[in-house]
Amino acid sequence: MASFSRFDRAALLSLSDAKVPPVVGEPEEPTDKLRLGGMALRNGLLVHGPTHWAAAIRDRDGEIQVRSGRKPRLGGKRVEAIPGVRGVAKLGEAMAVIPLVKRALPAARLPMQDVRTAAAMAGAALLGQLIRSTGARTLGREAAVGLVSLAPAVLALRGGELAAYHGVEHKAIAAYESDGEAGDADKEHDRCGSNLVAPMLGAATVGNVAARRAGLKGPAAEAAVALASAAVAVEIFAWSERHDGTRASRLLRMPGYEIQRVVGTREPSAEQLAVGRAALTEILRVEEPPPT
Repeated sequence: MASFSRFDRAALLSLSDAKVPPVVGEPEEPTDKLRLGGMALRNGLLVHGPTHWAAAIRDRDGEIQVRSGRKPRLGGKRVEAIPGVRGVAKLGEAMAVIPLVKRALPAARLPMQDVRTAAAMAGAALLGQLIRSTGARTLGREAAVGLVSLAPAVLALRGGELAAYHGVEHKAIAAYESDGEAGDADKEHDRCGSNLVAPMLGAATVGNVAARRAGLKGPAAEAAVALASAAVAVEIFAWSERHDGTRASRLLRMPGYEIQRVVGTREPSAEQLAVGRAALTEILRVEEPPPT
């Protein structure tokens, strides 16, 4: 993430309330369970399975609207075998679903679809450039820019219903995975995209400084460091999944868990949980294998 102001703010906002898609090398779920991901919307929930997505929202009239469709595929099986590339492809697939959801459900309100959040993103970009203009690109200065880049995501999650629907996402998927009730499940989840934030910012900080010292700058260099940072973060995430329960895994997940606990999630209402159930029911319906 060479330029937090240009490439990363929308990504950080989306990842902070998204469930990461499965990456090759992660442990497989039991055969009778789908590996589900998701993203909180400001008025509902998007859930994605292996081949389809499903979304449910509560509209201004209080009614629940549900839509679903097929997911785009980026790269296919060959890409899934390449470390680094596979993670970026999976994140790209998850992001590519968002315009499909908006087209099918025009009333859906996206995480970044807010005037206050857009203003915060612009302000964070200006502040980041101001910090960089005060001297050479050092690790400390780039780390400060990275922290500033988190402000819009924090602002978005602290306002409105987004944090509550982030809790709905975690509770609905956790209940499905454990055959329990969503209301009884924890609002934090080990596969939350917030676990990508710390390694992504760390990789971006180091990448920024290294690229500049190597004489690389401009949009192409910024994009390359951004993609590399995302790739590193996803591989760290997948490693933590493979080594679940170890001390290293717990330490790697700790920043993301605290983001969820403190600002990323809120206990949802019964009405919000109902929206989550509608999205989960729809994804299970469209992912049901055809009769043999």
